Amino acid sequence: MPLECQGLTKRFGGLVALRGVDLQLTKGEILGLIGPNGSGKTTLINCVTGFYQPTAGKVIFEGKEITGSKSHEVCRMGIARTFQIPRPFVRLTVLQNALIGSHGDRDIALKSLDEVGLRPIENTSAKNLTTHQMRILELGRALATNPRVLMVDEVMAGLNPTEIEETIRLLGKIRDGGRTLLWVEHVMRAIMKRADRIMVLHEGEKIAEGTPSEIATSEKVVEAYLGEKYVL
Repeated sequence: MPLECQGLTKRFGGLVALRGVDLQLTKGEILGLIGPNGSGKTTLINCVTGFYQPTAGKVIFEGKEITGSKSHEVCRMGIARTFQIPRPFVRLTVLQNALIGSHGDRDIALKSLDEVGLRPIENTSAKNLTTHQMRILELGRALATNPRVLMVDEVMAGLNPTEIEETIRLLGKIRDGGRTLLWVEHVMRAIMKRADRIMVLHEGEKIAEGTPSEIATSEKVVEAYLGEKYVL
């Protein structure tokens, strides 16, 4: 099992952002992570990737406990992540951004741009990219670190239907290339279509886990998040 969280808890003063969350990520799958704003989704990613230190619980990667590791250490181990708001180096080109992820290895950087379809615009300044291209560059730069587990945080935000479909296909391609994905998303049509399993957080706790069809018809999930039964 590539990644496991056991009883993961994160407190910010009196606020409990995560409360005893268990997670098992199976090799080669896309695990969707959904829930209302403030339910703890990004906090979970931040705890796994070293941006936050968990208050309690364990993070285990490929059989080794990595709880409390620094973000650069987690990245070197083989876990990469994207951000809700793209953070390209806007004064650099697309390729130069990817080179930062690959620590200067041009072959790996170019391979990552090929994987996400940005090779044709490798010399374009990041400041001139569209919202969609910036989100794809986030994926490309993360892939340039050569991760085995990729944590994707709301890559569909702000995209039109055509761009969403293109990104759905891209995530499938990345998984088929041998990587395991944890994917946080609010675009239900996308995550229901592409995720193999879905886990639901609400107020910092896991309230459901199952296949997309099971989650879409769960009364607890409908009440807490979806609002009405999702038609697949």
